[in-house]
Amino acid sequence: MSAPIQITPVDVATLVEAGAVFVDVREHQETSAGHAPGATFMPLQSFDAYTLPADTPLIFICRSGGRSMAAASAIAQTGRTAYNVTGGMGAWAAAGLPVVADNGAPGQVV
Repeated sequence: MSAPIQITPVDVATLVEAGAVFVDVREHQETSAGHAPGATFMPLQSFDAYTLPADTPLIFICRSGGRSMAAASAIAQTGRTAYNVTGGMGAWAAAGLPVVADNGAPGQVV
């Protein structure tokens, strides 16, 4: 079985441009306050690996990296390519990458 690949927030854009799907596994109240633009939302609580594309690399993010690591590990165990964003949205914001609220205004990581 494979393990997820750890990446930094700044690596996400390159992988998304190459076709990877970016998935935020935080709960709705977290993502509505602030999320990375372009992320797909699938809370870990209702995570279903079979609803995600089977032939596409998947990138997972959460607040600090723990929940996204669980999701990425589940995907990697099926033999698919999975990435976990080290440090999660906290590291994303610290890197100066955009965080937006649901209403399009600047967001915050909660």
